[in-house]
Amino acid sequence: MKQKSKQKTAKSRLQLLHQYYNYTGFYTFVWQAIKKALPYIIVAIIAIYTLNHFFNIETALIRLTEILPSYGVLSFFFVSETLLGLIPPEIFIAWAGKMYSPWFYLSILAVLSYGGGLVSYWMGRSITKMPSVHNYLEVKMEKQLKNSKKWGGFLIVVGALLPLPFSIACIAAGIIKFPFKNVVVYGSLRLLRFAIYGLIIFNVL
Repeated sequence: MKQKSKQKTAKSRLQLLHQYYNYTGFYTFVWQAIKKALPYIIVAIIAIYTLNHFFNIETALIRLTEILPSYGVLSFFFVSETLLGLIPPEIFIAWAGKMYSPWFYLSILAVLSYGGGLVSYWMGRSITKMPSVHNYLEVKMEKQLKNSKKWGGFLIVVGALLPLPFSIACIAAGIIKFPFKNVVVYGSLRLLRFAIYGLIIFNVL
């Protein structure tokens, strides 16, 4: 009986959560955001696929980590994590696994990725200071911005934990002026992601 009661409680909570998201327009917001971003995502995927067809990007990046000194690799990684973060961090985690102190270098990578995301946030805030962007956001996107601020934490958590560009999530948070202190807190989950990936990748290498 107790187990059934717990299942009903969990189910009712999920139903309430679903009703809340449905009522506040969360699902509509996400769908509209995906539709608007889809053309750019498709173009980016085609461009990367085409480039990779003629020039093996992953091999080149692995080769780069072999040629550059450790501070060069770390600097390159920080720039990547700050500017859109399109290069998979797994390549750099694999590089850290081959160093004499894997967890030390992994820790540096995690901090750099986290720091890069915070810098990206302020890049997003800077974008909103451009007159044309400011007017567009304040006038045409006012309703969307209000909804975005409600779920800004969700945006940061997804970017921090899932294999999606953390930098882009942080730039978006900056554009919608999501509180920086919340970005600092939610974004710290990025450190957890690196720890989990390190455990997986280091055991494979």
